[in-house]
Parts: sequence; C-alpha cells; structure tokens
Amino acid sequence: MIKMFNKFAYMIILGLKYITIFKRTYFHPFISQKAAYTQLSKDRQAYSNSVLKHLNIEVELIGKIPEQDKILYAINHRSLLDIIVMESLFSRFHKNGTWIAKEELFNAIYGDFFKYSGCISVDIENRRGLLKFFKQIKHTLSRVSNLNIYIFPEGERFKGKGIKKFQSGASKIAIANKMDVVPVFINEHLEEVFENAPYKERKIVKVHVGEIIDAKNLEEEYIQFMNKAKGIS
Repeated sequence: MIKMFNKFAYMIILGLKYITIFKRTYFHPFISQKAAYTQLSKDRQAYSNSVLKHLNIEVELIGKIPEQDKILYAINHRSLLDIIVMESLFSRFHKNGTWIAKEELFNAIYGDFFKYSGCISVDIENRRGLLKFFKQIKHTLSRVSNLNIYIFPEGERFKGKGIKKFQSGASKIAIANKMDVVPVFINEHLEEVFENAPYKERKIVKVHVGEIIDAKNLEEEYIQFMNKAKGIS
C-alpha cells in the first residue's frame, strides 16, 4: 500500500509541476502552433522519462520508428503506463505528436495535464462534437508539418486477452488525412508492471513497432502484426 501511494504521489507532484510548464507554452501569446506542439511534446517526454527513471523501467524497441512524420501510431491499451512508455520511446527519436483522448479525461481530476500538454479531446457520443474534432485534426495537420497522431484504437483500457474490438476513429483519421498507419504492440501487462514498481533491478518493457499497414483494414492487419510479435503463427 505504501509502495503504491509513494509512486502515485511522485507522479502527481511531478505532474503538477509539469502542468505549470505546459501552461507557459499553451498560453504563450506569440508562439506558432508548430513550435508549441514541438515544445509540449518535449515536455511530456521529459515527464515520462522522469517517471520511468523513478520506477526503474527501461523501454526496449523491437522494430523501427519511421523517420518520416505525419504518421498515425495505433497502440494497444492496458495501463496508464502506456502513454508514459510511448512518450519515452518517442523522445529517443525527437518525435512531435499529439494524443487523442476521450473528452471525459479532460474533465477528470487530472484533466489539466491532458488539456495543457497538447492532447486533443474527442466526444465520441456527440455527432456535432465529432465533426468539430475531425475539422480540428485536419486544421492542425495542415499547420504542423511534422505532427504525428498517437491513438488507442480500442478506445479504452482492455484487461482481457489480445485486444478489444477497434473503434472506427483511427481508420477515419488516417484515411481523411492521408496518413500512414504504424502498429505498435506493447508486449507487457503494464498494469502489473506498474503495480510491482519501482524495481530494485532494471525492468525491461518491450515495445514492438511494425511496418506501415492499411488504414482500411486496420484491425485485421493489426491483429496479424500482434500475433507475429507474440510468436503466434
């Protein structure tokens, strides 16, 4: 119990510090949108690297992060560590990106972290809200030439085996904006990894990154990639 409290306390206190850092960029009166997203990405990555260092977790990349940008990264989702692990990985390649998150997360107790760190909210239950969301994505991509999109196609954390059925949003974003899709599979039960952290000896978390897949057949091709990563023929 004390171990769990201590790591949450560390993440919350550090998160509050970074919300202040995010706000400097978010409310900057003269910064361009491209420069803002670049800075916010660096700050999210710095926060994530600090958390993983505190937990004594290291991320091992299996595969290759594409050199080009304007990629939609489709990632499986099991734990709050998923974003932190991916941000740490993207920091090695100086990637600039934004997370797509449900609007309800922006209204939660930690909502300011999502709001001011450059994430984009979506209300999947509101048709008018969805239209506004897709317009915002297109507008942002037109102004930020090196922006990548990070998304959990399942829409929420899934504790079962494999993956939950994908929602349609990821495919629609990629197709509407002519983005390549790269599948990412975190081959760990990160909820268990987080529960047992921090570690005395370095804990290695493996992240598989695949080749570009067809946005029109996202779920089917993602499953094929995932099974190959898990060694399932």
